Amino acid sequence: MKEYWRVFLITGVGYTLLLSVITVFFGLILAVLMCLARMQNKSKLLKWIVIAISDIIRGTPMLLQIYVGYFLIPQILPFDISEFACVSIAFIINSACYVSEVIRSGIQAVDKGQTEAARSLGLNGRQTMTRIILPQAVKNILPALGNEFIMITKDTSLASTFFVGELMTSYLKVKGITYLTMECLMIVGVIYFVLTFILTKGVNAFERRLRTSD
Repeated sequence: MKEYWRVFLITGVGYTLLLSVITVFFGLILAVLMCLARMQNKSKLLKWIVIAISDIIRGTPMLLQIYVGYFLIPQILPFDISEFACVSIAFIINSACYVSEVIRSGIQAVDKGQTEAARSLGLNGRQTMTRIILPQAVKNILPALGNEFIMITKDTSLASTFFVGELMTSYLKVKGITYLTMECLMIVGVIYFVLTFILTKGVNAFERRLRTSD
């Protein structure tokens, strides 16, 4: 098994972390946009489109969404796109729909007096949101965001359905060569545990720093 550790630790972990980071980064950006679109009152059509997309995504299994993204996205786009990119887009949309609800609850938890005070000082709606509301909301939603990052890291295992290179794909490859099912599963389980443990400790440390800064 020693010669296959490189497959697990370099290829598998590398693709798992890459998919997780891409999902969290772009999913967070899309989540903020979806949240703002849902909370605005200028365009009811845009608001209801966002609500419908969010309800559909949160009401269907992620594996189904990955299948749809894998087969549908290449047909929609006018250029070629890799399997990894298709799976990443599916993960991003799924994460954004959940995180947008987390952000919305965090924003609504901020005292409305903060908004009124900011507007009385001459800040417009965008400045109030970006400078006053969102920074306070981040502290409220950080535990949920950290948990989302950890969940995404584990959920990347679903991408093994399309052999995009993450940890479970590495497991399938090594198992197919060595026929050592349980040994490979134990190695993958330990790696996932180490990754999530490190992420959990990192998120907890960041939360403590935020509390100290208060």
